[in-house]
Amino acid sequence: MEASARLYLGIDLGTSSVKAVLIDDAGAVRASASSPLTVAHPHPRWSEQDPAAWWAATEAAVGEVLQGMDARRVAAIGLSGQMHGATLLDRSDKVLRPAILWNDGRSDIECAELEKVPGFREVTGNLAMPGFTAPKLAWVRRHEPDVFSRVAKVLLPKDYLRLRLTGEYMTDASDAAGTLWLDVRKRQWSDAMLAATGLDRSHMPEVFEGSQPAGRLRKELAERWGMDTVPVAAGGGDNAAGAVGVGIVRHGQAMLSLGTSGVYFAVSDGFRASPETAVHSFCHALPDTWHLMSVMLNAASCLDFTARLTGYPDVGALLADAEQAGWERNGPMFLPYLTGERTPHNNPHARGSFTNLGPDTDRADLAHATLEGVGLGLLDGLLAVEGTGLVADDITVIGGGSRSHYWTQMLADIIGKTLVLRSGGEVGPALGAARLARLAVEPDASLDEVCPMPPVTAVREPDAARHAYFLQTRHPLFRRSYEQLKPLYTDAARSDDFRPS
Repeated sequence: MEASARLYLGIDLGTSSVKAVLIDDAGAVRASASSPLTVAHPHPRWSEQDPAAWWAATEAAVGEVLQGMDARRVAAIGLSGQMHGATLLDRSDKVLRPAILWNDGRSDIECAELEKVPGFREVTGNLAMPGFTAPKLAWVRRHEPDVFSRVAKVLLPKDYLRLRLTGEYMTDASDAAGTLWLDVRKRQWSDAMLAATGLDRSHMPEVFEGSQPAGRLRKELAERWGMDTVPVAAGGGDNAAGAVGVGIVRHGQAMLSLGTSGVYFAVSDGFRASPETAVHSFCHALPDTWHLMSVMLNAASCLDFTARLTGYPDVGALLADAEQAGWERNGPMFLPYLTGERTPHNNPHARGSFTNLGPDTDRADLAHATLEGVGLGLLDGLLAVEGTGLVADDITVIGGGSRSHYWTQMLADIIGKTLVLRSGGEVGPALGAARLARLAVEPDASLDEVCPMPPVTAVREPDAARHAYFLQTRHPLFRRSYEQLKPLYTDAARSDDFRPS
């Protein structure tokens, strides 16, 4: 690296860790680091984190990634993060309660009430789902009125980091679109949607495009890290930033993210929506660009679940055992709804299950069923997005799950699409945040230069016979299994639901 080369720092606040990467002017990743996070589940369907832990993990990851680097070469910082989280601050910026996360399912009643707001779906482009931010605030307003009365600002997770970095209340359009307070077509806050939860624009951060500067690094932090008071880009929600990281920035391009959640993401050059199938319609992290997204709440996390349940030492051992056992027809069926589901069911009460077990079923069978069940859930989401007319020929795969040759080939067979793996896919959101940081200080730079698709490392072509079997036999069985178990989810919710007085 030339002595004068500039660096760009990307920070991604995930659910399980904070990741940091440094890229140079050529777009190459020069260093990366991560620091772990934990999630609390104090009651059924609750999912929370302490924002103080986010900041501690950020400081640790940034400190590690800067080791051995001349931090003065860092020209800008970009942010990415888990979407939808409700971080509630008082007038002194004190955190009022643990942040309620994207996979929290407590606010289903409040969602039903928000759906009655005139023009709700037309403005937001989405169904009201418990994972989104607005119903969380409606829940706090009802069940924790003392907390709600002290709320001065509501920040999304990555924008809490921005506050700690810059002292500013700012966000970007892609992350804001996941709150249900944004007019997604106009890319600005909706006064009517805010009023529906007892809030107004004074409670909200200012909205920027993801590639715009949104604050500067505070002097005391710059001195501590050996940096200048560089601009901090508005950044993007994790999926939008992940798409930027692998060059998914133009109409018709698509990606599949295999992280804690499973996401199918397709770019559109205009606003589209299909709320009736629980497809998410959001702004992209780049100006004048939108995207459609299907989301399943549990994807790679299901592999961790089954590995723990069946005694595998780790997910790698589970994958190796499934591959060695090989593919067979009519095995056990797995429903991946461990903490509910979004696309296409919008059901926070749904739960996971294994069915079609026999006396000879072993843990390799359950491992294979888990891989297949997540794939069939992803197929549900892809079909929902394609129902809008937005169809991609091939799909880039990112996320930790993309490391498995066996699983990615199975997913290609299930989905019936060519899957493309690219270098850097495992750090997609942090890489995308770093690219947005570069655009923030080089607004005239070519998008093709700053956000190219990384080199292809592997291609998974679908097997036509296997795809036909999955589509015609296993997928209908998968859907029927959910419908037949659905009444049990509702009954269990009535008995286990926690509603504080």
